[in-house]
Amino acid sequence: MADRPKALFAMRAQYVSQLFPAPLMSRLEKLVDIDTSLVAQRFDQPEIAQALAQAEILITGWGSPGLDDAVLAAAPRLRAVVHAAGSVRHLVGDACWERGLLVSSAAQANALPVAEYTVAAVLMAGKGVFEARERYRADPAYRRPEDDPAVGNYGRRVGLIGASRVGRRVLELLRPYDLTLTLADPYLDAAEARRLGAELLPLDELLRTSTIISVHAPDIPQTRGLLNRRRLALIPDGSVLINTARGALVDHDALIAELVDGRISAVLDVTDPEPPPADSPLFRLSNVFLTPHIAGSMGNELERLGRSAVEELERLTDGRPLVHQVNQTDLDRVA
Repeated sequence: MADRPKALFAMRAQYVSQLFPAPLMSRLEKLVDIDTSLVAQRFDQPEIAQALAQAEILITGWGSPGLDDAVLAAAPRLRAVVHAAGSVRHLVGDACWERGLLVSSAAQANALPVAEYTVAAVLMAGKGVFEARERYRADPAYRRPEDDPAVGNYGRRVGLIGASRVGRRVLELLRPYDLTLTLADPYLDAAEARRLGAELLPLDELLRTSTIISVHAPDIPQTRGLLNRRRLALIPDGSVLINTARGALVDHDALIAELVDGRISAVLDVTDPEPPPADSPLFRLSNVFLTPHIAGSMGNELERLGRSAVEELERLTDGRPLVHQVNQTDLDRVA
């Protein structure tokens, strides 16, 4: 198999074994000529630089150095980047597109656990689980409010902001439940939204009419601060805001003001900044369920990302089109 293309890992070294357990690594080694003990966390070390000069494919992941002009100049044979993680926005720049590199991402695979986290949060929020837990901890005599019409998931209006990979998977997973699903996305038409199982609404109307709102838009200049003070004020009293996308999409000063007031609640896996300052009210408010950016792939879920990368390598080395190819124009609309 002397004709296997030369490849190089570029990521934090600890991720290699999690992304590519032994059976998956065996598949990978049949496809490319790679030193599995050599992992680039910098490109300026002599042994790495030597491998980079011969590499035709970079297999990247979290912690990979960026591929700027200097790196590409040191990698004259490079023709493809297979990213075993989500967004490539931080990784590839103009020089990569000018070179005509093929770029692939495992963002679709990484979207799956984010969607699962979101669905769990939606259903638990609809049952009033987060508030009930806090009240039960504070008062063991507390009992559930059986006659509270605000609690329950039957017919509840759930609004999704963004028909991203995650947003579409959330809609798919929520479809079997007795929920009313709405969607706001400027790139979608009503027919496509209906096909996804949701009613397309303008963002302001979605905010005014939903009692659970989940954010799935990309972090691009047009979306930063999307949920500002005016828009947060549209959300009905007692509603829950879920954010598993990026903290920058929400004005956190305005959000904290709403949360401190107790008017709404939030499930936040991402914040701005991340993590919040140690003295942030987000850590102590009873109407906030805060997690440290865990919705994406972690633990055994990383193997799914590795499998996605290996399957792309199989297509690449076989001369078939990539399924998860990223194009420069995609970066205007995706994370």
